[in-house]
Amino acid sequence: MLYAGNVLVSRVYHRVEVLRPPRLPRRGPAILVCNHISGLDPLLIQSVSRRVITWMMASEYYDVKAIGWVFRTVEAIPVDRSGRDLAATRAALRALAADRIVGIFPEGRIETDHALLPFQTGVALIAIKTGVPVYPAYLDGTQRGKEMVPALLAPQQARLAFGPAVGFARSSTSRDALEQATDKIRIAVEDLKQQCGAA
Repeated sequence: MLYAGNVLVSRVYHRVEVLRPPRLPRRGPAILVCNHISGLDPLLIQSVSRRVITWMMASEYYDVKAIGWVFRTVEAIPVDRSGRDLAATRAALRALAADRIVGIFPEGRIETDHALLPFQTGVALIAIKTGVPVYPAYLDGTQRGKEMVPALLAPQQARLAFGPAVGFARSSTSRDALEQATDKIRIAVEDLKQQCGAA
């Protein structure tokens, strides 16, 4: 029921256009990474995925009365953005161990323009430690720069593209190895941006 409602709101009211469909595995763990342009992003992306995505998201969204209950229901992982949140990382590892898909916005905050922000290395660290595949996505639309409630209430137009799993070395978690893997992940998202014709 919750999934059907989100599909209706996201695909019809917010007019999500899928330029390249999801390539997520039908079963087993995976990490989905996407650029971050608004508080509405998790709902829009979930609306085109047949599998439930366990999102790592800013803990303050749990306090939004209009929508916070949804994130608790789907067991989204609250992340404290004031610093490194080890509890959130452990929760993500548990979700992957339970064969779930974990969604992460590696920029760590909402973009202020069309340029991708630097990606944090946490995705690469989790992927290397667990051995799970990382799938990129790119999102753009009129909801850019808006917080969750304003973006949710006003109709939007959004575009989404998904790519295949990103290949990168997994033999080390040294700083250089994590940065190289993070660069590969960011390039995969950037490539989707170019294919979407985004500025």
